[in-house]
Amino acid sequence: MTQRKPPGMGFESWIDRQIREAQERGEFDDLPGAGKPLPGAGEALEEDWWIKRKVREEEGSAGLPPSLVLRRRAETARARALAATTDEEARSIIERMNAEILDALRKPLSGPPLNLMPFDVDVLLRERKGTSRGQ
Repeated sequence: MTQRKPPGMGFESWIDRQIREAQERGEFDDLPGAGKPLPGAGEALEEDWWIKRKVREEEGSAGLPPSLVLRRRAETARARALAATTDEEARSIIERMNAEILDALRKPLSGPPLNLMPFDVDVLLRERKGTSRGQ
């Protein structure tokens, strides 16, 4: 956490000192994308480029009510569990999702009714084995 600016010190020199000290501690070493050009550098920006990027990052869930976002996440978790390489991985994915679903059932989310129950892990694992045999 940063400290308060000392009285009598200009903001610019205070910030420069914090950056220099952080560099000396190595806090900027190995940052993702270090030494690479910024994505989209030099390209013309569309009017609402930042909104469109945020929607892409949120997989289209930006602005949706929390109950619908959880339904979408549950569908994604189910698909990931069916595609998992091991039963343990599939079980882990579904157990984490089930914990979120149970939490939402205890503390209802805003938006349309959730209409979602925890997954039966054993049924999903049997379905997964049936799916992998058919491929």
